Amino acid sequence: MPDPPSLHRSAISAASEGWRDALTLGLAGTAGAAILLAPALCANRDALRQIVQEQCLVHWLQQHDPAPCERVTAGYALLADRKGGAHFLLIPTRAIAGIESSELETPEVPNYFSAAWQARDLIAAVVGHRIPRDEIGLAVNPVHARSQNQLHIHIECLRPDVFRALHAAADSIRQRWSRVLIGGASYEALRIVGEDLDGANPFALLAARMPQAHHTMGDYTLVLAGMRFESGPGFILLAGTSRAGELLLDSTCAIAAA
Repeated sequence: MPDPPSLHRSAISAASEGWRDALTLGLAGTAGAAILLAPALCANRDALRQIVQEQCLVHWLQQHDPAPCERVTAGYALLADRKGGAHFLLIPTRAIAGIESSELETPEVPNYFSAAWQARDLIAAVVGHRIPRDEIGLAVNPVHARSQNQLHIHIECLRPDVFRALHAAADSIRQRWSRVLIGGASYEALRIVGEDLDGANPFALLAARMPQAHHTMGDYTLVLAGMRFESGPGFILLAGTSRAGELLLDSTCAIAAA
């Protein structure tokens, strides 16, 4: 099935009247549909792939409507998380199991982290205003801490304590892996320089720059946080094996209200 051009649903535009109401009541349209899918997602580890390939793509091709997704574009779809709040998932349109899939390290596959970063406007639409880059986080969970066997990147705000910890550690994080303690767990941290992720694929960076991870990629979680260093914009990439990186994120986006 060919990849369709980009399309953005307008369901979340109503959130401009107040992000707290949006988080409490759930997103109109897509989020409501996603919440209804909760039992299927819990029981079916293929549910996300099926939603994207059998619903979002089909609806766009037949009706020019990506429902229940928010967007469908070349190579991936964006879906409101079934739990609601300021929480979206980037899901490839092709079948890719997860972080352990070796094709993620090749240049032929889209930079899904880059695409997820470009989709952070969905979070701003829920909250009702622009979110600074250093308050946004992306995460991929390891094999042992995920419910789906289809790659998906969580797009949310950072937890406030994680935001503070990353800022405290930012000056000591360099362009080589170094140990940091974030959110009560130990991670390897890497500085990525640049406004966006052009030329920087977190999956490839983990495999290439951490030799011990290359053959055990499925054990790792990745968390990418936007950052503004003294030298300019960039990112902090966290890699760890102790817990799901998603736990460092916050779908209530409390940091945006601080």
